[in-house]
Amino acid sequence: MNSESENSKKLTDFFGREYRSLKAYVHTRIKDTVNKNAEDIIQDVALKLFSGADRYAPINNVAGFVYRSIKNRIIDITRTTKQTTTIEIDNDFLDLADILYPSTDNETSEQTIAMLKNGIDQLKPGYRDIIIAVDFEGYSYKEISKETGIPEGTLMSRRHRAIGILYKKLALKIDKHKN
Repeated sequence: MNSESENSKKLTDFFGREYRSLKAYVHTRIKDTVNKNAEDIIQDVALKLFSGADRYAPINNVAGFVYRSIKNRIIDITRTTKQTTTIEIDNDFLDLADILYPSTDNETSEQTIAMLKNGIDQLKPGYRDIIIAVDFEGYSYKEISKETGIPEGTLMSRRHRAIGILYKKLALKIDKHKN
């Protein structure tokens, strides 16, 4: 048996037997978000390992080889993923608040901004990230897509869903304050 088919067979056997363990390992290293999903990471690593199996010398310690590859992929993702913090840009919040729930007096706008900040903080990380990137940091969908590898349509859908969630939360809270 040549090293290509031998490496591929070893990798296939290992991934088949140890997939759950690999997934658990990734979960201990990262929390699932839209950009960092345990299964996606494992699949990315598997694809790279299988596509390059013929370039490697015979793999003797398959477990060590795979786990090291996964660890390196997690490190790469962690380095390239920008941590999002709470936004303090009131003008941008005011603009977004006026889009979601137009107001006629300043007091309500300030309340709306506070509710909007809270709502954004409570969104899933992927939804929060797209709102912040597009509405506060001024990135285009094309720029975000190039950086993250996520299709522009997916990014637009995420933002649309996030705006819908924020609108519902804001409408409920404002209605409660009026009563």
